[in-house]
Amino acid sequence: MALVSLIFLLVAIFLGFFRKMNTGLLCIAFALVLGRLAGVSDAEIIRGFNSSLFIMLLGVTYLFSLAQINGCLDLLAKKVVALAGQRTYLVPILIYVFSTVLSALGPGTVPTMAIMMVFSMALAAEMGIHPAMLSALTVLGASGGGVSPLAATGIIGINLCAEFGLTGIEEKFLMNGVLSSTVYAVVVYFLLGGYKLHLDETVVPEKTPPFNRKQEITLLGIVAMVFLVMILHINVGLVAFGVAAVLSFLKVSDEAEALKRIPWGTLLLITGVGVLMHQIIDQGGIKMLSAALVSVMNERTATSIMGICSGIMSWFSSTSGVVMPTLIPTIPHIVAQLGGGVDPLELATAITMISNTAGISPLSTGGALALAAYSSAARASYEEQHHLFVKMFMISALGVTVLSICAYFGLYHWLL
Repeated sequence: MALVSLIFLLVAIFLGFFRKMNTGLLCIAFALVLGRLAGVSDAEIIRGFNSSLFIMLLGVTYLFSLAQINGCLDLLAKKVVALAGQRTYLVPILIYVFSTVLSALGPGTVPTMAIMMVFSMALAAEMGIHPAMLSALTVLGASGGGVSPLAATGIIGINLCAEFGLTGIEEKFLMNGVLSSTVYAVVVYFLLGGYKLHLDETVVPEKTPPFNRKQEITLLGIVAMVFLVMILHINVGLVAFGVAAVLSFLKVSDEAEALKRIPWGTLLLITGVGVLMHQIIDQGGIKMLSAALVSVMNERTATSIMGICSGIMSWFSSTSGVVMPTLIPTIPHIVAQLGGGVDPLELATAITMISNTAGISPLSTGGALALAAYSSAARASYEEQHHLFVKMFMISALGVTVLSICAYFGLYHWLL
């Protein structure tokens, strides 16, 4: 049954990628079949649905849907980037820094990429900046900040680690994530000539308008959420719902539209995979996968090999929905079989960040958003789109390679 459970997971990933089906929904269906084959009760199958995680993700995405609809987040992004003025070489840096900060405050990786990508690709088209550079820096910034305990990827990683007893990692997980993204962001910035940008144009042709009353209230609500979570340690999902309720009561945004914009498919993807993963763990699939990985690694190469595996998987599936729930549960078995010489948080960060870096590829969400946004903004021809596709995939593959090499030399152990 251990082998059968892993085959079910591979089939779900395969169908999700090649048939464009929601992997989470497939995983729930496969969990039913696997449970029946293994003689597991329906109640036990349903127990694999992480309702706490679902509430956290739903609350955060709902709150920031409200903030996005009334233009609060878009205007905030424009104001930050406008700080560059005529110093065009600062634009990529501001894009990266603001993507990191915005993602860390709650929207998380994918929503931040969705918010920032349209803006960064419009800047690339308008100012002649290489779109591959700005798209990569947007993805990297959103990914680094996305491991914050306020954001979806961070919530998922922290929960997965807590399931095998690794707790109290919030600060180090975030610091490691930002370090990883920054290392490759510097490589991208210099490799693609960001430091050479010296155009005699302002970053934003027109002055950005001031925040209106509704947007100011929304900003205060986000600040209040951050305070309640970081200082008073209240559950981020519950706080997000509370703040969102106040914003809806004050009519600062369109509640009905915000509900429509919640990424239900993504939420079902993440929690649905968890239902099958619960069965895979119970049937011994994770132990079998761990043994296979351990057979080709040692204490020195463990982090690099896990990073390469996560990066390759991320080209064909979701980081938070598939890669992290599949590989992070293998960590305690790998550490145990290698004699405890590998730090579990080091492995968890490598899995999370190298797979997120692979998301620069147009085959993944971040890259796909960039390609679509730039094609629209620049009215790019088919040849231009194809060239950008290849360029972004090469940057993605280089990122997986560079960070896996850095992992070998202890990148993810420096701050532990």
